[in-house]
Amino acid sequence: MSGIIVETFAVGILGCNCTILADSAAGEAIVIDGGDEVARIAQRLEHHGVRAKYLVHTHAHIDHIGAVGPLRERVGGQGLLHHADLPLYATLAEQAVWIGMLAAPEVVTLDGDLAEGDVLQAGSVALRCIHTPGHTPGSTSFALADAETTLLFTGDTLFQGAVGRWDLGGTSLADIVRSIRTKLLVHDDASLVVPGHGPATTIGAERRTNPYLI
Repeated sequence: MSGIIVETFAVGILGCNCTILADSAAGEAIVIDGGDEVARIAQRLEHHGVRAKYLVHTHAHIDHIGAVGPLRERVGGQGLLHHADLPLYATLAEQAVWIGMLAAPEVVTLDGDLAEGDVLQAGSVALRCIHTPGHTPGSTSFALADAETTLLFTGDTLFQGAVGRWDLGGTSLADIVRSIRTKLLVHDDASLVVPGHGPATTIGAERRTNPYLI
């Protein structure tokens, strides 16, 4: 992907994969799942010489969205989430208890919704939103494509050799498998998958070997 910066690193106690997509020439970036470690994310944006235009979130679990308020204050950008996950986002205090956090992050007013087919533009970065309910009702994956390859950011919907949990309220295994089959496996086998946790994989590898999909 010529001219586009793609940097993924794990943040927080649950090792959420945060990704910076940036066009250095335009000085603009999209941050996916900036759920923790605000200073580190800010440092990486500064290192690349870019400013955040959008702060997008695959879903509203605390490790993926807990830092949106302070991150927006620090680096700017519009905080976006699919509207179906707004009720879940409102439960950050309960989620903090579940994972043993001593202080819950603040629930802030977000700047807008993510919807199926939306394309977020930051310089030459064009990120397409794909609603993939199953892990949560509003779970959203993102596709970054050019003439050579496609990168898919799947949050906790699709992992290497696994799928996300579906037992956290309002979804089912059938939902998550349906989303993967109809929204993600339609991409070619060479498409790279960056999940919400753990190592990257490809659509081809998951099509052939993922026990939930074969």
